[in-house]
Amino acid sequence: MTLSKEQIKLVENTIKNSLRNKFSTYNPEPAIMPFHTRLLGKDRLALYSFIHSLNTNFGTTIFEPVAVSLASSRFKVAKLQMKSGTQISTDAQFEIQKIMDGLTAANKQPDKQKEVEIIRRVCQTGAMRTVKPTKVDVYLESKDGEIYLFDIKTAKPNKGGFKEFKRTLLEWAATILYENPKAKINTL
Repeated sequence: MTLSKEQIKLVENTIKNSLRNKFSTYNPEPAIMPFHTRLLGKDRLALYSFIHSLNTNFGTTIFEPVAVSLASSRFKVAKLQMKSGTQISTDAQFEIQKIMDGLTAANKQPDKQKEVEIIRRVCQTGAMRTVKPTKVDVYLESKDGEIYLFDIKTAKPNKGGFKEFKRTLLEWAATILYENPKAKINTL
């Protein structure tokens, strides 16, 4: 996919504005790290702190807006920081737990399509519970109604982070399917 001049300019401006804002508003958190300070020196530790803050900030100020800007020309809906839904069935929660247990114990291989179909079968059975899942970083809906939910990570999560991330993706699917059991959904 070739970017138009307008899209390139939009990406450039997003990056410039993000960096300018970060430089003008950066306020280092006071950190008492005597080992790090002695090992690296105060200046290097300050630089590390700034770069770490910048990396963390890139997700919400660069990656997400750029993704929505680029997607908006190809998708019917392209939005930032959306709720996936607020209702989930107890049967879907049970199936999500079974999927997580199977993956954690290495009894099952990940199979996103199969997992979504398992959740689809039970998405409206059992008691309904109100939940507050993590917000979707980037929500896209194609012209034919296919839904894409993205959680953008700026750093590689550890094993525990991956497990929670997997659960989040399955819960997003369950909340969307509760509202529309026939939805074609992709969580990434």
